Amino acid sequence: MDSDGGGTSSMLTQVLQFSSGNPRIEETRGVMHLFRDDIVSTTSQLPVGRKSLVCVIGVPNHMTYADFCQFCGSFIQHMLEMRIVRNNEMEDHYSVLIRFDNQDSTDDFYKHFKGQRFSSFEVETCNVLFLIDVQYTGSIEHGQASFVNSSEQPTCPVCLEKLDQDISGTLTTICNHSFHCSCISKWTDSSCPVCRYCQQQPEKSTCFVCQTSENLWMCVICGFVGCGRYKEGHAIMHWKETQHCYSLELETQRVWDYVGDNYVHRLIQSKTDGKLVELNLHCQHAGNGCGSCDCSADPGISEVILKSKVEAIVNEYNELLSSQLESQRLYYESQLQEVKEEIDRVISDAVEKAVSLKCQKMQEKLDKYVREKKFTCNIYENLVKNQEIWNAKLQQAEERCCIRNQYGVLTWTCRITWTDVSGEEIREAEG
Repeated sequence: MDSDGGGTSSMLTQVLQFSSGNPRIEETRGVMHLFRDDIVSTTSQLPVGRKSLVCVIGVPNHMTYADFCQFCGSFIQHMLEMRIVRNNEMEDHYSVLIRFDNQDSTDDFYKHFKGQRFSSFEVETCNVLFLIDVQYTGSIEHGQASFVNSSEQPTCPVCLEKLDQDISGTLTTICNHSFHCSCISKWTDSSCPVCRYCQQQPEKSTCFVCQTSENLWMCVICGFVGCGRYKEGHAIMHWKETQHCYSLELETQRVWDYVGDNYVHRLIQSKTDGKLVELNLHCQHAGNGCGSCDCSADPGISEVILKSKVEAIVNEYNELLSSQLESQRLYYESQLQEVKEEIDRVISDAVEKAVSLKCQKMQEKLDKYVREKKFTCNIYENLVKNQEIWNAKLQQAEERCCIRNQYGVLTWTCRITWTDVSGEEIREAEG
């Protein structure tokens, strides 16, 4: 802690470790001293002895530099310098060290963004703390100036102008490359425009089958990731199924040929700077006392040998590419044929099922109509029988009515006759 922060009690401060830089090239480690958040929240007053330095802790990795600049809004014009650092205790997050041009802007930034969500879709909130001091403790490959007392003015890689903090604010990425805030705010990618180092590191690779993360090999043809033969052997199973014979070992970045049963890579990744370099092969004349591949001091012969090697490598890779493309074509054609056959089978099954269902419905309708017809026929037969019965009853009734009529007429005739006979007998008696 410097002399300005020496008077601050340790009970009011907290210490956080941080790091920055590309680990393959250079890495800076240090600690930052901050005012404790619980003390500020309890007293509801800004800490005494604060500087125009703040630290935004716990920014999600998916927020790009442009997103954070946009989040800061109008305060960006009062920022002299911003530096992106890693949180050693928080994964998938980074912190931003910010130095303002005056104390009023610093206090306004603290009050405005303290506890505010990064966006309406985010659950995480912005945690702003006043920064007391920054100390760099780790050894690095190249010289790195202090964040607080930096006096260098390198040029911006985008506009090639000097990074003068009095004219425009600067932003230093997590890989220690500096830009104007106005320039980096137009860069929408999460990687650095200079070295392409990405603050959001990719997820750890695992075997596609057994999910192990040890001894992994990736197929250079289709990207399948499988475990080695000393685990479950899913990488070699993939080669047997697809005939993709070249596989990259993820740990050493070496390429293995399953057909030739040896390594065939020409380039490897340097652990010093992360660049691709040519693999040092032993000279084929080493047994004859030659100490290196420069078998001849004649530059003309060396040039011819070099050209022949280049042509041989080009021809080898052309043949390799052709053979792999042909095998890839055959493989995918077989896959397409299998898919086509599967589709035809599914369509045939669907048509057969639909026809069967349709026939079943038609049969159900036919059975229904047959039952209705039978029921109608039964009703008709019953009606015919009832008609015959009623016709017979009607005929009997008509016959009884006719007999009654004949009987009545006969009775009437008898009465008339009897009356006539009785009258004649009375007249004869009187006479």
